[in-house]
Amino acid sequence: MSSKTRFDRKSIRFKLWLSFITFAVVLVGLIWFLQIFFLDHYYEEMKKAEVSKLAKQIVETYEAQDQDLYLLVDTLNNLASINEDVYIRIETLDGTTLVSPEYAGPDTVYRYTRQIAQLRNDLLEDSTLPFVSRITRTAGTDGNAGIMSYACYLNREASFDAFFAPASSNYILYVIAPLYPIKSTVSIMRHQFVYITVIAIALALALSLYFANRVSRPIKDITHSAAEMGRGHYGVQFKGGPYTEIKDLADTLAHASRELEKTDMYQKDLIANVSHDLRTPLTMIKSYAEMIRDLSGDNPEKREAHLGVIIEETDRLNNLVTDMLNMSRLQNRTITLERKDFDLKEAIEALLPSYDLLCEQEGYLISYNCMDPLPVNGDEDKIKQVLSNLINNAVKYCGEDKEIIINLKKSGRKARCEIIDNGAGIPADELSRVWERYYKSSTHHVRQIEGSGLGLSIVKEILNLHKADYGVNSKVGKGSTFWFEMELVKAKK
Repeated sequence: MSSKTRFDRKSIRFKLWLSFITFAVVLVGLIWFLQIFFLDHYYEEMKKAEVSKLAKQIVETYEAQDQDLYLLVDTLNNLASINEDVYIRIETLDGTTLVSPEYAGPDTVYRYTRQIAQLRNDLLEDSTLPFVSRITRTAGTDGNAGIMSYACYLNREASFDAFFAPASSNYILYVIAPLYPIKSTVSIMRHQFVYITVIAIALALALSLYFANRVSRPIKDITHSAAEMGRGHYGVQFKGGPYTEIKDLADTLAHASRELEKTDMYQKDLIANVSHDLRTPLTMIKSYAEMIRDLSGDNPEKREAHLGVIIEETDRLNNLVTDMLNMSRLQNRTITLERKDFDLKEAIEALLPSYDLLCEQEGYLISYNCMDPLPVNGDEDKIKQVLSNLINNAVKYCGEDKEIIINLKKSGRKARCEIIDNGAGIPADELSRVWERYYKSSTHHVRQIEGSGLGLSIVKEILNLHKADYGVNSKVGKGSTFWFEMELVKAKK
């Protein structure tokens, strides 16, 4: 493999590799950016939401207990035990402590005294504030350490609680939670992310190479096989690999290879058959022309006979060329059908007189069975050509009785035409091939009339253009029935 192929930047392999690596780098970079640069802010916002939620829960419990602080004590102790790092406290406006968790010792109370005083001042300075919160940084080795403090009123109306406070007092709820050092956490995460980054990039590189090779290898194999097919080796195998799309491509190319092989075979057969069919009349024409020149030029009777042979062979050549041109036009769909309504019965009756001389001189018997008119829509001249070719085919391959039967009848909403002979028949495994150009059955036929070998192929193409149904039924030793059906035209009112 050349370096140009290996490092082709436009190849699927390189694109897949680059996509995997880019995705891995972007994903890891995004994790680094979010976790390291936004971790501090995210942690503080999360802690603020947690503290606010806890304070809201206490206020709702207080209101549900008819604003009875005595009943609130047990709830506060339970909440404090669940949230061990959170300090909860309730005071009056003048700073008298009413409720404090049981676990809170003098050190805890002293540690949060300054924060509580600041929160009280903020609430008292602006009575319209529903709550206040603040983050206070503490001095130390880690500047990110701090305290999240929150304060709100428990009630704004005058009340009387003989046990805890005098009348006309307001209660303030304080919820305080420590902010743990972030820098040490970030440092730990940074070291972990280094390992994660290396592992992620390595896995992305390995997976990208694996999938790139897995996808590109069958495509390269298909390309190699296609190149072999282009050189005329139609027997090559196309392997699609494990992917549906590539497998479908391989199957399509394999089908194309078989069709090309068949076409190549048809082309060779066509050249061989045409060469044979052309060689015989050309040889006859040349031979009889030489006989006229050398022997019968002065003998009127012999000259006329020899000229008759030349004219007959020339007509045969003309018919062969005409059939080949018609076949080519039909297959290329360059012929336009001149559609019109016509009676299929009358079309057959118009053809039969052309076979009278054959019946009189050769002893053929052509029987025609049709009772009622059968109007159809199509190109009348092309359908007559179909009928003529089918009758000629029956004439060539009929049995020793030389009997040909033409049946025309109504079949449902269609007109069905059958041309029957009592010849040697066609093997069942060859029935589908009789419509091919120059196909010859394996059964022995005595060819009574020379032809181009394209008659049934022309029949097939014309009927396909009319979208008509057609087929052949045959048994070896009992003859063949060629048939076609066309839609009947509805009678006009």
